[in-house]
Amino acid sequence: MAALVAGETAMTEPSLAAALTSVSGGSDDRAMVLAAFMAFIVLSLLLCVLAGPEDDTTADFYIGNRSLTPAQNALALTGDYISAAALLGVSGLVAVAGYDGISLAVSSCLAVGVFLLLAGPLRDAGRYTLGDILALRSPGPSSRIAAATATLAVCLPFLVLQLAGAGSATALLLGLTGLGAQQVCTVFIGVLMICYTVLGGMRGTSLVQIVKVAVVFTTMVLLALLVLRHYGFDPGSLLTAAEQGSGLHDRYFEPGHAAGGGAAGRLDFLSLQLSVVLGGACMPHVLMRINSAADGAAAHRATRYAVAIMAVFFVAVVIAGLGAAGVVGGQKIRAVDGSGQMALFLLARELGGDTSGLAGSVLYTAVACSVFVTVLAVVAGIALSAAAALAHDLYAHVAHRGSVSERREVRSARWAVGAVGALGIVLAAMAQGRNLQSLTYLALALAASTILPACLYGLFWSRYNRTGLLWTVYGGILCTTVLYVCSLSFSGAATSLLPEHDFHLIGLQSTAVMAVPAGFLLGWAGSAAGRRAGPSRGADARLRRRERVLAGAEDD
Repeated sequence: MAALVAGETAMTEPSLAAALTSVSGGSDDRAMVLAAFMAFIVLSLLLCVLAGPEDDTTADFYIGNRSLTPAQNALALTGDYISAAALLGVSGLVAVAGYDGISLAVSSCLAVGVFLLLAGPLRDAGRYTLGDILALRSPGPSSRIAAATATLAVCLPFLVLQLAGAGSATALLLGLTGLGAQQVCTVFIGVLMICYTVLGGMRGTSLVQIVKVAVVFTTMVLLALLVLRHYGFDPGSLLTAAEQGSGLHDRYFEPGHAAGGGAAGRLDFLSLQLSVVLGGACMPHVLMRINSAADGAAAHRATRYAVAIMAVFFVAVVIAGLGAAGVVGGQKIRAVDGSGQMALFLLARELGGDTSGLAGSVLYTAVACSVFVTVLAVVAGIALSAAAALAHDLYAHVAHRGSVSERREVRSARWAVGAVGALGIVLAAMAQGRNLQSLTYLALALAASTILPACLYGLFWSRYNRTGLLWTVYGGILCTTVLYVCSLSFSGAATSLLPEHDFHLIGLQSTAVMAVPAGFLLGWAGSAAGRRAGPSRGADARLRRRERVLAGAEDD
């Protein structure tokens, strides 16, 4: 279960490499995959250059002057949510575990559904970054620093995961298997992603996400239709074949196969679903994306469209997973990879055998490139949100108290993209060869236990104050990190970050079930402590200003 997380997560480096190995049946297939990948790189760079910021204004760089339509914003938002784990992890879990995989697909859709409830208020309260939202409740440098800290704490693990996986896969496509070659390719991919973000800003990265969604969505719908055609478009036959082929027989549609049937296994899977739903609903780059909508109504409409797209996408993913169980067989899938993450590639190979050689190669290439572009495209959005936290919150509002010109702030944001990207490249290159999949648990739990309670309290609880905000963010980060270090995600298992050590105290891989309540409790306790200490100077005026902003009385 450790590699199976949905939302804004990355496929792990060993799994992605193995996946691309399984699809590359020969040099011709590898050449076709590499050619398609290079075509995507050229097209993406061209889009970033053509659609990049027209001037050095913060609104243009951070939110594209809010020029995207709700439909375009919906596609870009969908691209932020669709990950390689959603493609390979969820479909593989459906193939080998049945009910648990379908349950995780539903949880992934619920993450967007939760965000749908918050999209309008967040857009009305925000401007560019998370710091703008939190500063409405408690203006001042402390809230900006806390927001930047939370943003970087969540974004950095995802950045390292994406870059490490993409670098390993690129080396494999070039026929290179050494650690040094993987590190060189990681640097290449990282520099490429920096160029995407610096040249394109929000508008350019949004178009890259739209192209990614077009590729991935088309591929999955096509694969689902091929599965249905294989069974004569009879859902009953598909379900029966999946049940029989899975090796689990009549237990296929029963829960408990992913993490075990014991109490600890059920709690672990529940904790994973909690982190997917709540953490996926408040990722920093998603919050920044929704600020590019024209207003709260447009943000709500774009998110509603994204929910519909995600629902269709995950229906196709579930159909593909069921098809893999029926066409390929659960035993064969587990023999290749116990987590089932090779199911899509094995399915593409089996279905491609029913077509001509060229059509089969095209199907393999489409699946491989869907995984690959999914890994690549999300990095630009992560880098942009992290850089905005550094440039807008720390540089412009903390260091210079909001007196920086827009041109200087945009220039600092571009330098911040380079700094964040360079740090991610160094960490990813150093981590090559190590199992990084457990970092997804840390990042999702951090988002769910710090950013979500801070946003909910700040938007809907009038008694939330600066002390509560600081307790939420710093206390939530500390609590979540300690729980992660004490869990199986960090040590004590083959999938741990440090598998050679064993000092775990918590027999869970995902600790969100403990971290999330702690984050909310810290926010409440901190606000109560702050009220006992007495209201801060100007608190009433700040509250009135916040209420005017939320009511739309002030400009963005």
